[in-house]
Amino acid sequence: MLPVHLDRGRPEPLPAQLAAAVRALVTDGTLTTGDRLPSSRALAADLGVARAVVEQAYDQLLAEAWVETRRGSGTFVASGEALPVAPAPPRPASRDPRYVRLDAGTPWIDPRHLAGWRRAWREVSVARPPRGYPDPRGGPELREALAERLARTRGLTVAPDEILVTGGTTDGLRQLLGVLDPGPVLVEDPGYRAAVETVRAAGRRVADHPATAPVTGLDGCVAAYVTPAHQHPLGRVMPAADRLALLGAARSAGAVVLEDDYDSEFRYDVAPVPALAALDRSRVAYLGTAAKSVSPGLRLGWLVAPPHLHELLVRRRTTTHDTPPWATQRALLTLLRDGWVDKVVRTARRVYAERAPRVAAALGPHATLAGPLAGMYSTWLTSADAATAARDAARAAGFDLPLLAQYCRTADLSGLVVGFGGVTDDELDRALDVLARSLAAD
Repeated sequence: MLPVHLDRGRPEPLPAQLAAAVRALVTDGTLTTGDRLPSSRALAADLGVARAVVEQAYDQLLAEAWVETRRGSGTFVASGEALPVAPAPPRPASRDPRYVRLDAGTPWIDPRHLAGWRRAWREVSVARPPRGYPDPRGGPELREALAERLARTRGLTVAPDEILVTGGTTDGLRQLLGVLDPGPVLVEDPGYRAAVETVRAAGRRVADHPATAPVTGLDGCVAAYVTPAHQHPLGRVMPAADRLALLGAARSAGAVVLEDDYDSEFRYDVAPVPALAALDRSRVAYLGTAAKSVSPGLRLGWLVAPPHLHELLVRRRTTTHDTPPWATQRALLTLLRDGWVDKVVRTARRVYAERAPRVAAALGPHATLAGPLAGMYSTWLTSADAATAARDAARAAGFDLPLLAQYCRTADLSGLVVGFGGVTDDELDRALDVLARSLAAD
């Protein structure tokens, strides 16, 4: 039997504990290439757990290439060339390799789903690419799949020809800014930093607006950029009255509302909030992304623009060929058709629903939660000194996370933005311990 101990008192699920223990046995040399692991039935009996616990752990190790199966023989430690280089489950590289980054935008992708990802790219390799330049709106079949998904998950009924496939949210925003009349753009403060820089790069002035205050007037502005389903980074849901006030202000000023719907699928307290665009398609441009449900590195998103802007965008894209690569579009189509995206979203939602209360339990006694728990991060209000001290303590322990002040331009707010998607359970718990101890000492 394996020298493994599982602790039901730890926050990590038993399958995750078992998988981590097997990895450690391989990396310390206790298990070597070709060693046969106990059968799931035998190991479950030895550990006193359900057989499903062992099967889930073996499935994860198989997806990560730590083990391999041989028909009729069992499960074995993988051959040397097949073993992963790193002992930890896959997670995106930090911006600085010295730190594990707890950022607000990196999702959790269960390693058990990697087979579906590989299958999608195999299909790309045998598919026939379009002749000449692709459709400037994006692949027809992908737009059909996206239209179905928007209707099913966001209450937004659109025809495939009304959708434009983009290179992500900021790309869609950049393209929209290119066809709007001259003028400043209202942006929430604090708000999404990439959107602010995109507006500025387009040569437009950013008009700051308090993120928690209703927009009652847009005189002088050509557009308002908002994140109504889950305000970034405070986490607030825009109330119904504020939504109606914003739409009324846009109509009065002849302005466009730019709705960034970046992570609405990851509500775990209530059903996802309906898209603002569903209330007024003539006044709202809807921006969606695959970054949170598939991968930030895929660089794909979608845009549903008001009709008068849609035609301008199509004409411009026909000339500039400003569309994402055909291969990535084709891969996303396969992931949607196979139900892979739905599966990944469901799995990630369960992980976030389990992690968010752990973050709240650790930080709640020392800081104030800025908005409801949702998505893959939460924002905590503290004094500026406490936030800086906690951030510095985290960095000393090998973790990096943003300060709320980094999202502010004129807003006088301070605190921490704690992401919990792109980390392992063990990394999260260690980071929370450091942050809680620092905040408690303030």
